[in-house]
Amino acid sequence: MRRSRCKPAEPASGGWKAELEMRFERRAQRTVLAERRHDGPLVVQKPLYPEGDAVCHTIVVHPPGGIAGGDDLELCANAGEGAHALLTTPGASKWYRSAGPAARQHIGFDLKEGARLEWLPQETIVFDGAIAEMRFRLELADAARYIGWEILCLGRTGSGERFSSGQCRFDTEIRREGKLIWVERGDLRGGGTLLDSPAGLDRRTVCATMIAAAGDLGPKTLAACRKAVDETVALTLLPGLLIARSLGDSSEAAKSCFTRLWSVLRFPLLGREAERPRIWST
Repeated sequence: MRRSRCKPAEPASGGWKAELEMRFERRAQRTVLAERRHDGPLVVQKPLYPEGDAVCHTIVVHPPGGIAGGDDLELCANAGEGAHALLTTPGASKWYRSAGPAARQHIGFDLKEGARLEWLPQETIVFDGAIAEMRFRLELADAARYIGWEILCLGRTGSGERFSSGQCRFDTEIRREGKLIWVERGDLRGGGTLLDSPAGLDRRTVCATMIAAAGDLGPKTLAACRKAVDETVALTLLPGLLIARSLGDSSEAAKSCFTRLWSVLRFPLLGREAERPRIWST
């Protein structure tokens, strides 16, 4: 299995180290999880086929349930020519308060010609005092297609907690045929001015990003997406990319908006009507 370029040169110190690599293949009319390798507490459940053979639904599980300071998680998936995989998680990802070391998560997806991949995880909750580093790399062949999102919750607001200390850094790069088409880097400091500034999060506690990557995105797709969302979501159409941003105080509201967008985009981009993963209902 050829490894995706998602591992940093310098690993975190201490804590859990976990790696999961998957390779999906198209065999006749069926997408199969042809190969998997894991080391440490990061695994997948049995592949599921609620839509029939063409789409392989796969649930990524992190048994400890949370990410602590010093933990280092790496998730890599390769989708071969014509394969179609949907990846999700059974529950929210939790980043715990750290006594000093950073916790790191590195996600790398590599999609070959005609491959389709959907990355639809549950929300990510960053506890007050957490030190989180999130790195995402997406490599696309010319006709590969992708839909994915990240729903970030700063602090456990349900229990009155604010993100008043700690740090959350993220680093995203998307390439098509080796050419960089999207890069984004951010650094959110607990209690920092960016959290309150109208030019930043404007005191909101949930920020979310959804990205669709396909070669034939156009004004009609953008118009259909705008009809599906409310004023909390901003949409931007770029060559080969559609970026959706949500800013609010409810992860459920953000996920609901993004699910509607996914329902609008899935058939024209991926040729399938929306089929909600069963794990979302448990």
